Amino acid sequence: MSDIQRYESTPRLSRVVVHNGVVYLAGITSSVRDGDIKVQTKSVLDTIDARLASVGSSKEKILSAQIWLKDIDRDFTGLNAAWEAWVPAAAAPARATCEAKLAAPELLVEIIVTAAL
Repeated sequence: MSDIQRYESTPRLSRVVVHNGVVYLAGITSSVRDGDIKVQTKSVLDTIDARLASVGSSKEKILSAQIWLKDIDRDFTGLNAAWEAWVPAAAAPARATCEAKLAAPELLVEIIVTAAL
């Protein structure tokens, strides 16, 4: 069995886990709490880029993404605009988008990513 490597860990969670050549990112929310969906999504995607790069991966290696929106009717189009500007066309991952109550009322989006190393 390969070693499990955990990064940016707290008693509650690790923000990045690597095992058997796969990178697992914990759910990422925006550091910009007062922005609209495009601003918050860009903030989340920038964090995904940084966390993947920190372990030697990148958005081109994303295998799957789970996206949670506070209000899917209002924000789905804006999310997709930010997402499509960011994700490489030839490397689009498997993806699901759902509506969910998020951890704080000002949060509009949370994204969970799994990527290859």
